[in-house]
Amino acid sequence: MNNIEIERKFLVCGEFKDAAVSSTRIRQAYINHEGGRTVRVRIRDDKAYLTIKGPSRDGGLSRFEWEIEIPVPDAEALMQLRVSPVIDKRRFLVPWSGHTFEVDEFYGDNEGLTMAEVELSAPDEAFERPSWLGREVTGDRRYYNSHLSRHPFKEWAE
Repeated sequence: MNNIEIERKFLVCGEFKDAAVSSTRIRQAYINHEGGRTVRVRIRDDKAYLTIKGPSRDGGLSRFEWEIEIPVPDAEALMQLRVSPVIDKRRFLVPWSGHTFEVDEFYGDNEGLTMAEVELSAPDEAFERPSWLGREVTGDRRYYNSHLSRHPFKEWAE
């Protein structure tokens, strides 16, 4: 069982939506986010998931992740146990040169923030950067969703 997620995160600084092949609305809440470990419940359109993530390794590049689909009513009930506000966003899937970028456009208290993630099979895997990809923020905890739920983007100093 290999449950290690390897991904890099970037800010988005250009137009990407024309290249997107799909999008979904996501609401997610954290039941726990202490010591770099998180327990998250997510409702993605008409499906729901419970996810456990371990602390980040390799400078934020990889971490343990385990996820299971759960019934939406159970997810709604679990969201009531959240320890911070709900994250609301739309995720766009953007294929690019052999990889798929997941681009999240945030709403609510995180409006104005758009980030892209690309999952890799190895930490040193090469990939082509689209023109709309901005500064890399891999390992910058401010951009973790669990952090954004407690310290929303609207509160950040310019």
